[in-house]
Amino acid sequence: MNFVRSRLSIGNFIGQRCRQVTETWSHRGMCNKPQEVKAEAPLPTTRAGFRVPGYKPSEMDRRILIWSGRFKTADQIPEFVSFEMIDAARNKVRVKVCYVMMAATIGACLVMVIMGKRAAGRHESLTKQNMEKKARWREELERDKLEKEAVTLSEKAQ
Repeated sequence: MNFVRSRLSIGNFIGQRCRQVTETWSHRGMCNKPQEVKAEAPLPTTRAGFRVPGYKPSEMDRRILIWSGRFKTADQIPEFVSFEMIDAARNKVRVKVCYVMMAATIGACLVMVIMGKRAAGRHESLTKQNMEKKARWREELERDKLEKEAVTLSEKAQ
């Protein structure tokens, strides 16, 4: 009975919500005040007064500016550079590094495929290597047991 009662109350809530939205055409729950549309102010054409005119690049930033192709040599880089130029250069270098990493991953995959095919040609497999390793461990354990038994027998004989 509680299940049916809860379903009815949820249905009533949803019905009231839908009715309220269609009557007021707003999704705001408690406020009936209509929203005002503000006129867009024209954007200022001059730079803001609080903005710093430039950024003194560090050595790493200088390398990034050269790697990204913004400047040919370190001597051409001015003392102060805009934040946008540094950011664009970092993004460009970041993309280049991603491309290099993708190429290296694809190259490593190809090398692994070639090495795997060569190993398969020599009839080597991970299962075979694992079985050989376990056989060596068993031999070492048996050898250790025999040595311990020999030591205990020699001690008893004395």
